[in-house]
Amino acid sequence: MKLDILAFGAHPDDVELGCGGTLAKEVSKGKKVGIIDLTRGELGTRGTAETRDKEAADSAKILGVNLRKNLGFADGFFVNDKAHQFEIIKMIRKYQPEVVLCNAIDDRHIDHGKGSKLVSDACFLSGLIKVKTSINKVEQSKWRPKVVYHYIQWKDIESDFVVDISGFMDKKMDAVLAYKTQFYDPKSNAPETPISSKNFTDSIEYRARNLGRLIGVEHAEGFTVERYVAVESLFDLK
Repeated sequence: MKLDILAFGAHPDDVELGCGGTLAKEVSKGKKVGIIDLTRGELGTRGTAETRDKEAADSAKILGVNLRKNLGFADGFFVNDKAHQFEIIKMIRKYQPEVVLCNAIDDRHIDHGKGSKLVSDACFLSGLIKVKTSINKVEQSKWRPKVVYHYIQWKDIESDFVVDISGFMDKKMDAVLAYKTQFYDPKSNAPETPISSKNFTDSIEYRARNLGRLIGVEHAEGFTVERYVAVESLFDLK
């Protein structure tokens, strides 16, 4: 299946938090969208890898994406090396996305910055004809996405552009809160983490609302770029 957008996250829930509204909006417009999680989040303080698997599947249904896969890399310990790059290259060549979305370029969790660079490097290498990969003994053709964008996570990195997600904030929050073990739950006895506080859950809404305020809409999500964003006309900009 050829995809329009392929979103990568170091952990299940990264994509929902960073660009869930954007994905839901694109799905509503008929775009084919996929999510690939690099790890199962097995080092997370709350929940287990098994609960995260279930939560990720539930969240994908809410967003309406065409597919979700998990590469099973080691949470906390994966590295940006040839072996890991090749696994991502195989996915890029298999699904041939026009747009790749990936983790923030720098963030509180060490996997986010690592995952960001790993996916970005793999996107470049995937376009080289002499990098050979195969799936089920069938050699793959080279493929390089047209663009790679990085969503914003814990840190308030300044966005290079923002996407109006007005009308899709509720779906984004439903997809995020599908991860019941990870986020604020006053009835839970699990250890508290930086993302399990009510302040963090509230911040998802007020960040989107603030970015929306800055462009004159209700809600928005921010992204950073690897190269200049090109437009044909000044009137393409809102």
